[in-house]
Amino acid sequence: MTARAAKGRRLIKFIIVLVLLLLLFGSGAKMVVAGGAKSLDLADKLLGSDGGARLVIGDQPYGNGPRQSLDIWVPENAKQGDKLPVIVFFYGGGWDSGARESYGFAGRALAQKGFVVVIPDYRLVPKAHWPDFLEDSAKAVAWTHRHIGDLAGDPDRIALMGHSAGAYNAVMLALDPQWLRGAKSDPSIIRGVAGLAGPYDFLPMEKGGSAEKAMGKVRPAEKTQPIAYARGDAPPLWLATGDEDETVRPRNSQNLAAAIEKAGGSAALRIYPGVGHTGIVMALSAPFRSRGPVLDDATDFLRGVTGRRVAPATDAAE
Repeated sequence: MTARAAKGRRLIKFIIVLVLLLLLFGSGAKMVVAGGAKSLDLADKLLGSDGGARLVIGDQPYGNGPRQSLDIWVPENAKQGDKLPVIVFFYGGGWDSGARESYGFAGRALAQKGFVVVIPDYRLVPKAHWPDFLEDSAKAVAWTHRHIGDLAGDPDRIALMGHSAGAYNAVMLALDPQWLRGAKSDPSIIRGVAGLAGPYDFLPMEKGGSAEKAMGKVRPAEKTQPIAYARGDAPPLWLATGDEDETVRPRNSQNLAAAIEKAGGSAALRIYPGVGHTGIVMALSAPFRSRGPVLDDATDFLRGVTGRRVAPATDAAE
């Protein structure tokens, strides 16, 4: 390649990145949450550090229904036989939008931190309603538990993570055992949950809002609220929110953390100053990590809860 051609390619890349940054910063939450994650993922590919993670499986079915498939990311140097901690990441989008292939930035970020990362799709409004997306999420976790041992993951070290509606899905699976039991799995396989800007205590639902469209017909409405299932023996929770979040108010995380602690459980609350609803998930991507140490804080928690249990001395394990 000539020097002139190389310069031309660099210019084209610069223009693409500039346009992406203008779109991402200019459109904010609406763009990223309602389909803009695809652009965020592209910006992460172009501006992020090369290497460190790879997509090992794409579009893997975890069930027979529509949108029941998942992607799996692993650290670049992962090999068969490894037993790495596992994160199942559920994206947000108001239960009516989102696609796993747009969240490669989350898969890469978490895999670069040493995790095997599973990103499932799940059924969405208007074709699906509560509890369809919870049932799908539980099936994805159950599939992960059964199969991740063949893909460099440790089935005994599974944690969940999610943003917005995805955080709701993750926390509901952890707090209400019926969903994993319904997927013919054991609720105890969840070692902890990291929730980003999740709706956990949002009654009354906003009329015409995404929550009402997804679950507004459920009676009693309290059945839909994660806070209603707060219990002392729940897996540890790490609940993060931004103090400028006007989509899912910080009180959701604050109230759930207080309820879990009151019940005798473990819930860490992290509030990021100057961060909004979209900014907290954007901070997982390489170009926007200056918005807050979300990635480091979340993975520190997840690394802790997925640490190996100590085996009896007569049956010592790693």
